[in-house]
Amino acid sequence: MARLSTPGFTRFVQADQFNVVYGGGEANVAVALSNFGMSSFFVSKIPTHEIGQAAVNHLRRFGVKDDYIVRGGDRLGIYYLETGASQRASKVIYDRARSAVSEMDAAEVDWAAVFEGARWFHWTGITPALGKKAQVAIVAACKAAKAQGVTISCDLNFRSKLWTTDEAQEVMVPLMEYVDVCIANEEDAERSLGLKAGETDIETGAIDEAGYVGVAKTLKSTYNFETVAITLRESFSASHNGWSAMLYDDKDCSTPTRSKRYDIKLVDRVGGGDSFASGLIYGLLHEANTKDALEFAVAASCLKQTIPGDFNLVSVEEVKKLAKGSGSGRVER
Repeated sequence: MARLSTPGFTRFVQADQFNVVYGGGEANVAVALSNFGMSSFFVSKIPTHEIGQAAVNHLRRFGVKDDYIVRGGDRLGIYYLETGASQRASKVIYDRARSAVSEMDAAEVDWAAVFEGARWFHWTGITPALGKKAQVAIVAACKAAKAQGVTISCDLNFRSKLWTTDEAQEVMVPLMEYVDVCIANEEDAERSLGLKAGETDIETGAIDEAGYVGVAKTLKSTYNFETVAITLRESFSASHNGWSAMLYDDKDCSTPTRSKRYDIKLVDRVGGGDSFASGLIYGLLHEANTKDALEFAVAASCLKQTIPGDFNLVSVEEVKKLAKGSGSGRVER
């Protein structure tokens, strides 16, 4: 989709121009994994006109393969972003009705071909929120991935401007039977699946860690996930966040484990969760244990939130350097 941002920290009502970048949940993950040196494919439906081609070109620029992108439809989805500062929150306005991907029929994609030889399939809760056709496509994709033994991860990613909690839970709960790795944030588990994290207040940034331990254990036992990862954002202001995560799995973390915590002066928090997801996928496939995978994911996401745009444009070496403790920000000469 296209992102139209007001320049700097200007408000929508001030703007007489917008900066254009391209992105979106699954696309952000695909780009980050490609930057990490992995073979990464994006599946969607994108218009054939010039704006659609610009979006495809943007993916190609970062090495993402477009073999399974269906071309057609009239509209590329759009969202408008006003970047907040200090006590003024950022704002997003969606313009996604009748976008090409929301009107894609599941039969337009050869799902068996998509997952032949694949190791991992990632989707987010934003996609089924786009409508019935998108929901049918997600089910078809998950069934095909499972049939070929592909690991499936889902970032719950609840968006209140796209659907209600009741609508989300009606769709998302049944989809969890296909998911191996579940990723959530401070409100997703409650709004998408009905599980509240203790006394956490997302408005104050106060985190009830014991509550999240309970949610991680409940998620894992209820849906038989192999791995549950929860990002923990302390929102002190629109410019200053604390950032960490916890992970619970079958392998190295018999009890939920917490990552190190980063204190971030935000440049652009959009895509922060997607950069965590891509870091976790890379880490679970390449790191020696799941604790190291968690630290890689949190460090990758910390770095992304210092980069303008949706995409996480960092290397494996940069992430590992931060994860090992080099966070001074000194000039590299």
